[in-house]
Amino acid sequence: MRNLVVVMGVTGCGKSTVGKLLAERLGVDFAEGDDLHPQANIDKMTAGHPLTDEDRWPWLAKIADWLADHAAEGGVIPCSSLKRSYRDRLRQGAPDVWFLHVDVDRDTIVKRVSERKGHFMPATLVDSQFATLEPLVADEAGAPIDGTQTPEEIVEDALRRLNG
Repeated sequence: MRNLVVVMGVTGCGKSTVGKLLAERLGVDFAEGDDLHPQANIDKMTAGHPLTDEDRWPWLAKIADWLADHAAEGGVIPCSSLKRSYRDRLRQGAPDVWFLHVDVDRDTIVKRVSERKGHFMPATLVDSQFATLEPLVADEAGAPIDGTQTPEEIVEDALRRLNG
């Protein structure tokens, strides 16, 4: 079974909640991907400005390093991983990483993000996230999972796919 997972998707899809539960079930380390953002990225998003590719590369490098450090024993980390090129960068750190795409429709995400308290990502950036999103393709290890399920159901679905 694979035990090195990036939980991916747009803001508000439940990456962190699902990631923590999945890491517990797998018995591996969990790290919050948002904690690896440089402060400049957090400030930019808090101000309502979407990140550029140039903003994201240093953050993705840190996540790739974390994945490389956990390749042997496994781990779970949430990271939006919106573009194929971002996922390719993460695979440079850990070629065997598996991507769990928590897939949720735009209207549900807008509602969730609008109701979320204490997070730096405002609802005004939801559309930029969907505009950037490039879903997983057949040659990428991973799977999209319906993110409107409960976190427990998402994790059960992910575990079935990881074992399959």
